[in-house]
Amino acid sequence: MNREHVDILIIGAGPAGLAAAIAAREDGIESLLVLEREASPGGILRQCIHNGFGLHRFKEELTGPEYAQRDIDRALELGIPIECGTTVLSVSPDRVVTCVSQARGLRFIEAGAVILAMGCRERPRGALCTPGTRCAGIYSAGTAQRFVNLEGFMPGQKVVILGSGDIGLIMARRMTLQGAKVLACVEIMPFSSGLNRNIVQCLNDYDIPLYLSHTVTNISGRERLESVTVAAVDEHRRPIPGTEMVFECDTLLLSVGLIPENELSEGAGVRISPATSGAVVTDTFETSVPGIFACGNVLHVHDLVDFVSDESFRAGHAAAAFIRSSAAPSAWIDVMDGNGVRGTVPQKIQTNPAQPVQIMFRPSAVFRNASAVISCGKKELLRRKAMIFTPGEMVACTLKPEAFEGLDGSEPIRVAIEEKPQEQR
Repeated sequence: MNREHVDILIIGAGPAGLAAAIAAREDGIESLLVLEREASPGGILRQCIHNGFGLHRFKEELTGPEYAQRDIDRALELGIPIECGTTVLSVSPDRVVTCVSQARGLRFIEAGAVILAMGCRERPRGALCTPGTRCAGIYSAGTAQRFVNLEGFMPGQKVVILGSGDIGLIMARRMTLQGAKVLACVEIMPFSSGLNRNIVQCLNDYDIPLYLSHTVTNISGRERLESVTVAAVDEHRRPIPGTEMVFECDTLLLSVGLIPENELSEGAGVRISPATSGAVVTDTFETSVPGIFACGNVLHVHDLVDFVSDESFRAGHAAAAFIRSSAAPSAWIDVMDGNGVRGTVPQKIQTNPAQPVQIMFRPSAVFRNASAVISCGKKELLRRKAMIFTPGEMVACTLKPEAFEGLDGSEPIRVAIEEKPQEQR
């Protein structure tokens, strides 16, 4: 069996994969390859035609395709090979990648390092257990976005959106601009899971009501969706009898969460975090399998593509360093979720990092006038105050290398949110 060999193989040519490839090539890695199952590079950004991308990275406002094109152009400038229309079937623990394409058939590629950048997918209706008929007119928000922006089809004219994730909020505006009537956005939690700016720009600016602590309790229609029933929920997320509202509609869009695409990760033996549904990684984005790295939305779901790119650049540099280094791994410090925190990344940090370490997490609820506190035993490493922490916006805290002086890994680092006592507010 003939096998090809590359130093670094990147799976996925979305913003994460492109950024990782660019960083590795700029670090001098000549032998690298990017595999992409879609017909074109760019990932989900190709269908995100709204603006608001690139403010952090480029200091200007771009559409999704414009943002993606900048990385595509840079990859072409650097001579990075991107093979589209190629599906990766498996990744082995010893970094043998099995892939297939119409052009080249079945192939086996040995890699010195593999970077997982497959992105994420939307949670489907089946995961919600919502009662009702299986009629036409029910779509994930991302599918509807693809229909409207790339394929030129309108899913419907009278729309209800379940969930207040960013894609759902953006599609509320998009459907309105295309002439549809968005009747409501319904969120089971007492707070929105999307960015505040999207609530303002996509709902408030178009007088679209947001029903917090509500959910869809029934779906009606035979061939085509005819109506949905919405009810308020209690603190245990159970529908409250007598609060039902019926919305006559022909379309229900689901924006109920994103799930990292980790089938390949699991097949490679990578340890998965139950909090993020992505890989458990070190501060160099290396997974539990040596030489396999993960970055972007396959690692944990981000709010902004700018942060995906920043993280993936660092993963690309780390993979390049792995190829060149023969040094034994150092001791590690575990990073744990504390009060009010869910899904901290990374989950392991070197005891003596040479570079600043960025820790990212999501608050588990809304906290006002609180502080994010990172500590190890009795030593406080960082304290960051904020007027509000919300699950819709990821928190990023950076620890300088000197913060780790005296830490030997015997105690974990804990990330928590501390609220002020009531009398001090």
